[in-house]
Amino acid sequence: MSKFYKIILFLILVLLLELIFIGNRPNIKKKSGLYEVSNYSSKKSILILIDLTVSRMEVFQDGNVIKVYPISGGRESSPSPIGTFYITSKDTWGEGFGGKWMGLSVPWGKYGIHGTMYPSLIGSNCSKGCIRMKSSDAAQLYKMVSYGTKVIIYGGPYGNFGEYLRTIKPGFRGSDVYEVQRLLKEKGYLKGYVDGIYGESMKYSIHKFQKDNKLPISDNISYAFYKKLGVELID
Repeated sequence: MSKFYKIILFLILVLLLELIFIGNRPNIKKKSGLYEVSNYSSKKSILILIDLTVSRMEVFQDGNVIKVYPISGGRESSPSPIGTFYITSKDTWGEGFGGKWMGLSVPWGKYGIHGTMYPSLIGSNCSKGCIRMKSSDAAQLYKMVSYGTKVIIYGGPYGNFGEYLRTIKPGFRGSDVYEVQRLLKEKGYLKGYVDGIYGESMKYSIHKFQKDNKLPISDNISYAFYKKLGVELID
């Protein structure tokens, strides 16, 4: 199966998932700065869906939305991770993190869900990649999550690339770097780890791919490279 059709299949699966979630979404009422939907049972596991495109977190239990929170994602220069992760740590951190920290299983860095001392910025993309919440919301979520809680982060219609293809440069980290590495490894170019970090091993594989595909040798990944790699985003 070509990369193009793999991307189309992925997008169809994401849309189906969204339709299932929407179909199970009850009426939402605002209460005390949160969105209170239905009762939470501590005896059952939860699923967290974060939509970076609308700065919103939805908490599911038994297939139904039980909580909705406003959140903030990462800036363009420090994007939030996209994909499926799990809660791997819980801690009570200082005021800058709103008192609560819920770490995510992201291979390319330390990312988590936490509160903030700047609640007025919630709803804007202003973090260094973490998912920020109002501190009171983070404290409530902290009581519901456990180690292994699944967290799905959606960043746009193009899978790990989010909403667009950015120019990737040495030192960059992120879901798009991870996806490019995965494709290079699949084609036999990358010999190192797929870890979402643009290091020397990735640079070597990029130069080799460029040479084999008659592209100008450059450290940066731009549109021509993506196209040769089989990545083309179609609206």
